[in-house]
Amino acid sequence: MTIRLLLADDQELIRTALAALLDLEDDFEVVAAVGRGDEVVAAVLEHRPDVALLDIEMPGVDGLAAAAVLAEKAPDCRVVILTTFGRAGYLRRAMGAGAVGFVVKDARAEALADAVRRVMRGERVVDPALAAATLAAGDSPLTPREVDVLNAARSGATVAAIAGNLYLSEGTVRNYLSAAIAKTGTHNRMEALRVADERGWL
Repeated sequence: MTIRLLLADDQELIRTALAALLDLEDDFEVVAAVGRGDEVVAAVLEHRPDVALLDIEMPGVDGLAAAAVLAEKAPDCRVVILTTFGRAGYLRRAMGAGAVGFVVKDARAEALADAVRRVMRGERVVDPALAAATLAAGDSPLTPREVDVLNAARSGATVAAIAGNLYLSEGTVRNYLSAAIAKTGTHNRMEALRVADERGWL
């Protein structure tokens, strides 16, 4: 059986090299390659790949958002996130978006080919070092409201703006930010946001 593949990566050199490597496998056929996240869903619906290999950082929408849409619109397409960003937070979000695999780009070509075949057999495939880091990060200590406030702070919004957007008082926003900063062991809200992101707590 030939496994039909779609590649999505915004770097043309990487996309071309991956396609060439994967085409060397007798049981693989690269049926589509796109350079933007907002091209993924249309390409999957048109070409009907068995597996979509998605980078995270792409223009349009990121690979995690594309994976979530594919889970809804093309549930038969298995998604493997293939990225340079081996962070626990990305792994948690990828699995939450419906991805069945997470492989870092510095993996050997044989490991990627093996991952594709394993997800086709119904297995989940995760880079072992990343899986260990994700488990070590533990469950989120943040409350849902602390998560809301940190996410609202992402754009650098003022306390007043966050309070207005979330229908909270400024004092309540400051309390949530202080709690999030304490729980992440950081010194300010942007550091707290970065740490919470990396650990998959947002």
